[in-house]
Amino acid sequence: MRFEFATATRILFGLGVLREVTPLAAEMGVRPLVVSGKGVERVAPLLSFLAAGNLKPVLFVVAGEPTTNDVRQGVALARQNACDFVIGFGGGSPMDTAKAIAAMLTNSGELLEYLEVIGQGKPLEVPAAPVIAIPTTAGTGSEVTRNAVLASPEHGVKVSLRSPHMLPRLALVDPELTYSAPPPITASTGLDAFTQLVEPFVTPAANPITDGICREGMRRAARSLRRAYQDGGNSQAREDMAIASLFGGLALANAKLGAVHGFAGVLGGLFPAPHGAVCGRLLPEVMAVNIRALRERDPDNRALARYEDVARLLTGAPGAVAEDTVAWSAALCRDLAIPSLATYGITAADFPRIISGASRASSMKGNPITLTEGELAEILERAW
Repeated sequence: MRFEFATATRILFGLGVLREVTPLAAEMGVRPLVVSGKGVERVAPLLSFLAAGNLKPVLFVVAGEPTTNDVRQGVALARQNACDFVIGFGGGSPMDTAKAIAAMLTNSGELLEYLEVIGQGKPLEVPAAPVIAIPTTAGTGSEVTRNAVLASPEHGVKVSLRSPHMLPRLALVDPELTYSAPPPITASTGLDAFTQLVEPFVTPAANPITDGICREGMRRAARSLRRAYQDGGNSQAREDMAIASLFGGLALANAKLGAVHGFAGVLGGLFPAPHGAVCGRLLPEVMAVNIRALRERDPDNRALARYEDVARLLTGAPGAVAEDTVAWSAALCRDLAIPSLATYGITAADFPRIISGASRASSMKGNPITLTEGELAEILERAW
């Protein structure tokens, strides 16, 4: 057995830890570029804390899911203002944007040279500028991952900028920041976190560290995602989901994902579909097809036993079988009002290009079994 585990230099977790940001940020520089989502009022306390420490923050707002153009604009603004480090504050979009900006601040050349699939995929030669990642949703785990997912409008796809150099210097996780997330956001981001615990657990690239992280994360998500959705002020549920999200990021950064994310990246590049909601809608269908394919073509694959472990974790039933994971997650999606893929304008005529793109996605390589084109089409039909 051989494996590697890498994460942010430091993780600080707890209720109210945002108030500790000032001296931590001062260790990294004096003029941070603060990358925030469009809810600018939410970033006001952070800006006040920074200003109180005589830091000079420069705000850059990312209106939606990050694009290659957002990164180019952020780099230009950071250079114009001589920013010496970057803070990502918000959901996965501003945190991924922050990591990509930090990488391009220190590395020469054009962004496209370093991107997977649509670019040359060159490795980053120089460590990124220091990054503090502060999530305000419990979903992506981007605060501890080594990549940034970016949409390229001209190519119609989402691709990754990926390097160990992109791991944040500090991940500051304060569950209080998630309290105001409305139910649809709580549902979407929570299902992303849950998927990022299930997929790394059944992938061939799982290792003993990610196994433990995934088990604990799934246990917390199973007991708390519905509660956080129903009562956003439930501090225990919000803390559980913040931990589940963090653990999902740790797991995916050190193992692999699977067909859910293989599809989700393509769908997000082609349609205005929220990433987490898409993951949630796809998860039970991917698991159903995976389990059947494993039983038919690779019955000795350890992923079948892993799916049974997941079933026992989720249901609490000692005799649960792999297929029980499908029913449990489908019921969860119904309770969280997750819509079908057709809601986002996807039609059956789009299936061939979705399947073509998903087949080439890096996440698909982590699926526990190689799925046929017919099986990929079946997943889309079931989720549609």
